[in-house]
Amino acid sequence: MIDRLRAIYHREMMTPSFLAIFINPFFLLRRALLVHLRKTVSGMQGKRVLDVGCGSKPYEQLFGADDYIGTDIEQSGHDHASSRVDVFYDGKTLPAATGSIDIVFSSEVFEHVFSLDDLLDEVYRVLHDDGTLVFTAPFIWGEHEQPYDYARYTQFAWADLLTRHGFEVVERKKTTGDVETIFQLFANYIHQGVLPSNRVIRLLLTPFLIAPISLIGFLLARILPDTGTLYANNIIVARKK
Repeated sequence: MIDRLRAIYHREMMTPSFLAIFINPFFLLRRALLVHLRKTVSGMQGKRVLDVGCGSKPYEQLFGADDYIGTDIEQSGHDHASSRVDVFYDGKTLPAATGSIDIVFSSEVFEHVFSLDDLLDEVYRVLHDDGTLVFTAPFIWGEHEQPYDYARYTQFAWADLLTRHGFEVVERKKTTGDVETIFQLFANYIHQGVLPSNRVIRLLLTPFLIAPISLIGFLLARILPDTGTLYANNIIVARKK
């Protein structure tokens, strides 16, 4: 029973339903990420997917892949207690043969890679001709998984980086607008800077102190205008040329 509750909690933290607004302090960010990712990868089913920085593989079901391979680096800013790593990445060579992968997917990982040029070269190598790279990366977010947090890039920087490594950008999305981003940052501040460090107490206080912030942000985002310049995450789809 306890294991089942833990599994439900972890799922609602990473891929939240709307009811998770009462327990998930990152609801606005992760709900938007899930909704946009689901639309982005629609139609990409039945492929061989390499998930780089897979962690617990929270988005595996979105792909419905014939072969879904998770890789992660052993030394990182988080432990692997809940990870589902198939093969560890040595930081130099991705664990896949040249041209053997249909889709490389990575979510909230590239900001933790200092030598990103080398990794993009590896992604290019393992993809077959016309293979697809799908990734998410934060634009507005605080430092996390310290000390392995190195960069934030605009959508224009991503386009330039990918072009220089032989990719053609085919789709770019921003997962939240001004209002949701501002309210998510405020919710995160309350979660990390105001609530006590005890995880149980945090969970008990979240419905009362954080959920209202998330709900107001969610509703106001549907009323107030959006500039398109302040957002939490990029979702980018690129094709190997």
